[in-house]
Amino acid sequence: MPKSETSQRIRITLEDGRVLERRPPVLVGDLLDSPTAPNGLEYLGAMVNNDVYSLSYPLDADSEVRFFTAAQEDGWRMYVRTLCFLLAKTVRELYPQASFSIEHSLDTGYYCYFAQDEKPGIKPGQIHAIERRMRELIAADLPIERRKLAYAAALQQFEEEHQPDKFHLLAFRNPNKVVINWCDGFSDLGHGVVAEHTGVLGVFKLIPYPPGFVIQFPDRRKPTQVAAFRHRPHLFQIFQEHKRWGRILGVNTVGKLNELITNGGIRDFIKIAEALHEKKIAQIADQITARREQLRWVLIAGPSSSGKTTFAKRLVVQLQVNGLRPLTLSTDDYFVERGKTPRDAEGKPDFEHLEAIDLPLLQEQLGQLDRGEEVEPPHFNFEAGQREFRGNKLKLEEGQLVVIEGTHALNPRLTAAIPLEHKFRIYVSALTQLNLDRNTRISTTDNRLVRRLVRDRNFRGHSALQTLQMWQGVQRGERRWIFPFQAAVDMAFNSALDYELAVLKLVVEPQLASVKPMQAEYAEARRLQEFLECFLGVTDQLVPSTSILREFIGRSSFRY
Repeated sequence: MPKSETSQRIRITLEDGRVLERRPPVLVGDLLDSPTAPNGLEYLGAMVNNDVYSLSYPLDADSEVRFFTAAQEDGWRMYVRTLCFLLAKTVRELYPQASFSIEHSLDTGYYCYFAQDEKPGIKPGQIHAIERRMRELIAADLPIERRKLAYAAALQQFEEEHQPDKFHLLAFRNPNKVVINWCDGFSDLGHGVVAEHTGVLGVFKLIPYPPGFVIQFPDRRKPTQVAAFRHRPHLFQIFQEHKRWGRILGVNTVGKLNELITNGGIRDFIKIAEALHEKKIAQIADQITARREQLRWVLIAGPSSSGKTTFAKRLVVQLQVNGLRPLTLSTDDYFVERGKTPRDAEGKPDFEHLEAIDLPLLQEQLGQLDRGEEVEPPHFNFEAGQREFRGNKLKLEEGQLVVIEGTHALNPRLTAAIPLEHKFRIYVSALTQLNLDRNTRISTTDNRLVRRLVRDRNFRGHSALQTLQMWQGVQRGERRWIFPFQAAVDMAFNSALDYELAVLKLVVEPQLASVKPMQAEYAEARRLQEFLECFLGVTDQLVPSTSILREFIGRSSFRY
């Protein structure tokens, strides 16, 4: 008996509360009354049952649909992904023999590597030519198609197109079909959803940044304007150093890392990566020691899950090797009592806020210590939510240092009582040099988020859902209290380990699978799952007990 017409229809619930009944398939974009939002921005895609899709996605089941523009996080991410696709297409069209890659974030843009005839560097005229051609392709409003190729056909295509980075990535996966994005004869692996046509991409700028250049994106808060660019010399230097290291070892893409895992070379690679960390920490300790007559305070800060706590502990060991007797002080012990904690916009306690610390007391005691006076530091009882004094005294002896690690350690207000010449400021972050392929970087934020998912499960009893729910608030706190001070430092340390995502993958994938489609965080969980599918797994038994990675996976030889 044939189904009734009613049973063949699906219910589509829109964000404004309207409920539509349609006979499937229904293209998401056909539900729009206008291609542009009330704010004048063009719609790029939609959240369908809490996952990200393009406007041409066909609905064939009951769905909740919410459209987004570049003003929303998912839309901004899609905009950037599409713009990078267009940049890669343009460079290949104009300079097919050049070696090009989108390497890493730099302030609010991405730094891009460019070399011709094996000589790194791009000329200003070439940058102008690339930007001019990109704007021509945007004006032409070319369609960008999502295509599926049989696995063997995809391998053959990328081999024929001399794109070994994509060939290597696919070599360690075995999907029946491979998703690619195609536009006017150019194709690239589909790492996430892109916009459907080039005409939506008007806001960007290419900035010379020798030896390469930076592609600068729209301001997240004002997506009709290009974000202002600020020079970050310390971060750029350690990124470039790490990239050179990756090229020397021949492991600068995930495909190359997977090849190392399968051929048995990962054990030695881990030893080299850890030795590089130890060498860098020892070098920083040597710089501090060289200024021992002047310095009294080593200040360490970095964003969430950057590994700053283990870095601080390893730095103390290296300072002791150099004959110093460093003391440690935790800013967490200076928290105000729970009832006095500042509130965020939603009325919840904001523990990331600078005023969550008793600044007058901390500044008074730091000043006293700097002058050689004795103080009684507090101890914060987190269970009771209040500060206690336990009679422990602290006094700086001649030639001693104090190492302070914390969210606000680089904020000048925190240490206003200490002369600048007595401070050594260190910024720590996880700046991976690995790419998925030449056109697709690995986000440093994603690296830290994966670390935090593992740490929160192991040491705080948080589910993946809980961590993902908190993450946007954590990022807001970083943008306000940490990132503004990352330029005014004496040294930056890169805590990333190029093998770590292969280790974390085995722990975090089951966590992400627990986030279900009816939960708002599902899109983020799925995005991370698809990202981690690119890696082969590595057992954590190969990770040394002193590794920064142990701060997240456990069994560290340090006490926290």
